Amino acid sequence: MSRKEKLLNKKRIVIKVGSSTLSFPNGRINLQRVEELTTVLAGIHQKDLEIILVTSGSVAVGGGILGVDEKPADLAEKQALAAVGQSELIKIYQKFFHNYKQTVAQVLLTKDGITHPIRRKNAFNTLSSLLEMNILPIINENDTVSTHGIKFGNNDVLSAHVAELIQADLLIMLSDIDGLYTEDPKKSKNAKFIPTVTEISKEMEQSAKDSGNSFGTGGMATKLDAVKICFDAGIDTILVNGKEPKIINEIMKGKEKGTYFTRN
Repeated sequence: MSRKEKLLNKKRIVIKVGSSTLSFPNGRINLQRVEELTTVLAGIHQKDLEIILVTSGSVAVGGGILGVDEKPADLAEKQALAAVGQSELIKIYQKFFHNYKQTVAQVLLTKDGITHPIRRKNAFNTLSSLLEMNILPIINENDTVSTHGIKFGNNDVLSAHVAELIQADLLIMLSDIDGLYTEDPKKSKNAKFIPTVTEISKEMEQSAKDSGNSFGTGGMATKLDAVKICFDAGIDTILVNGKEPKIINEIMKGKEKGTYFTRN
């Protein structure tokens, strides 16, 4: 089956958007991009596709409100920024989705919400009910209370666990890079784009370098970790540049955008 045929058959989609996509380089939230993203997602949702959004940005938004330009190293301060920013972030999404009469629901998760059997079942039931009610879940890690042991650490891995939990057909990771390269294209002119990946090789893992802006927590290594989780669950993944959210429409039409990770 071709890539186009596979993508046209996807019905339950997890979209992950990172801080670097939602924010300006100085960490301030890019409202225009958030609005563009909501427009695209609302349009897709109206085509009877099930959409789950995993979003970063609470710390960045909190930093913007409080005038903090860099992600703090102190855990308590970071959690304080997340607490301030999360409420504002969901209000921003609600405002833009309201323009399309799309109801959204905030879901904050910690790692034990996925790994603990009872909490995992509750999370699955809640997300399933929201989708059945035509409500679009907006998920973020509960940074305000997350500590070592119950923390995903980044939303790349969180989005993969959500995709596995909800039995999604596809995970789309919106990033600040066009896809997977043989080397970091920001550092090497010899970097070659890889359009399709059917197996994560040791060479890929060794060349994956953490990058990201001052508020981001992920990098290529965490994205490959997410892909491996999806591979084990039989879920395809696409890594693509999210600076133009309309690219999601092109992906759903089966066009070859980003790097397509598939084992089938």
